[in-house]
Amino acid sequence: MSEFAVYAGLFAVAFVAATILPAQSELGLAALLMAGSHPVWALLAAASLGNTLGAAVNWFLGRAIERYGGRRWFPASEKQIERASRWYAKWGRWSLLLSWMPIGGDALTVVAGVLREPFPSFLALVAIAKTARYLVVAAITLSWL
Repeated sequence: MSEFAVYAGLFAVAFVAATILPAQSELGLAALLMAGSHPVWALLAAASLGNTLGAAVNWFLGRAIERYGGRRWFPASEKQIERASRWYAKWGRWSLLLSWMPIGGDALTVVAGVLREPFPSFLALVAIAKTARYLVVAAITLSWL
């Protein structure tokens, strides 16, 4: 498999994992790390960038929720959005540091769009959270801890 295909595939899985379709990017990253044939920094960059940009899709969907909310394919249910809205109202933009969480994290990114969080601060906080998660995956996989 070509180098480009490896990074593009990891990017794509990480992107999809942060959007409306279910995917598991951590296992893909761990498998590639265990193979040991690609630089760790490059794998972390591909996964982090893909997952962060996938979350940006959620932010844009949140900005247009009145038009798309309630549709079957929408990434969060009304109940999830309400719960995330309460959390976001309590903790504000700093709650985006929890966007890495497998349950509720994606809903937070949608709510950030709904509540009109400025895109630059959204992107910075989500990038920190997503990158930190993949660093932890790498640390566990490569026995850095």
